[in-house]
Amino acid sequence: MKMLNLVETTADWLKGDDAQENSIVLSSRMRLARNLVGYAFPTWAKKAEREKVLSVVMPVVLELSPMESPLVAESMESFSVLDKQILVEQHLISREHAAKAGGSGVVVSHDRSLSIMIDEEDHLRMQAFKPGLQLDAVWKMINKVDDDLDEKLHFAFSDRYGYLTACPTNVGTGMRASAMLHLPALVLADQINQIVQAVGKLGLAVRGLYGEGTEALGNLFQVSNQMTLGESEEEIIERLNKVITQIVEHEENARATLLEKSPRVVADQVGRAYGILSHCRSISSKEALNLLSLIRLGMEMGIFAKEASAIVSDLMIVTQPAHLQFHCEQKLSAEDRDGLRADLIREKLSVLKRPDMSLVKPIKKGKQDE
Repeated sequence: MKMLNLVETTADWLKGDDAQENSIVLSSRMRLARNLVGYAFPTWAKKAEREKVLSVVMPVVLELSPMESPLVAESMESFSVLDKQILVEQHLISREHAAKAGGSGVVVSHDRSLSIMIDEEDHLRMQAFKPGLQLDAVWKMINKVDDDLDEKLHFAFSDRYGYLTACPTNVGTGMRASAMLHLPALVLADQINQIVQAVGKLGLAVRGLYGEGTEALGNLFQVSNQMTLGESEEEIIERLNKVITQIVEHEENARATLLEKSPRVVADQVGRAYGILSHCRSISSKEALNLLSLIRLGMEMGIFAKEASAIVSDLMIVTQPAHLQFHCEQKLSAEDRDGLRADLIREKLSVLKRPDMSLVKPIKKGKQDE
């Protein structure tokens, strides 16, 4: 029952911002890594020491004002494998944290805008989320949480190096700022690799849907900073904002070019996606996400009504394997999950009006030479 509230609704930040100007940037996330003085890093600590850290940190986290009525506040050993996977699919914990048991925990705020992992790779991994491109706002939010915790917990800090972390790549600010972008036009135009390479040269990373080492399913890409040492938080955020704004401009230009020069290609891709999703009887998670991405693109190009946005955002979460199994209340084989996923998608999409393909002009018949 502890997962019921998580799977019944979709968090606002996961839905993205429906405003047209922010439709490409679905969400902003800020993560801070912190460790306590006098305790070994979690990956080196024995279970008894991890449990001690958990007993020290958990009560302090629960005193934070955003955690007044937490949606989740548990030790990882109290979750089933399915529960953990649901938390991963909702981006509230990492895949690495899902593998943890005794001596680790997680606290999630009621609105799911704040998630704090205890004894993951570091003693604390704090994450704050907001819809759209709101890096400054999400930094203000997580910085307040960090200040409040710092008053009661003694964080490991060096005047020379900054915050000390288990992984050297996080030393300094301990901050990872990122935004989730929907970039289907750049993928269709075969320009995405150029963007990824250019972003890498600027000291930023482009990752998949679930972060490092994952695939960019549904044309969703995470763009984040790689450097945490030698720059202030404000400098990192400023640079990331500039780069993301440029990527958004490239995506907008790619969409405009596709509509102008290849409207039939756009209509074909979106129409095929709608046809498959509306009539499929079995579909994998990967294929579903990729086709739902095209439905969302169609909505943003006027092929579908705006109501498609909420439906697609919801389907991108509820069709994930753990969510399907939770609602079915039994363990499902991959074949059963693919069938249930198809049934759910057909049901949800049935309320949509058929796509408006008026952007495609008919080919005019010319007179044959006499």
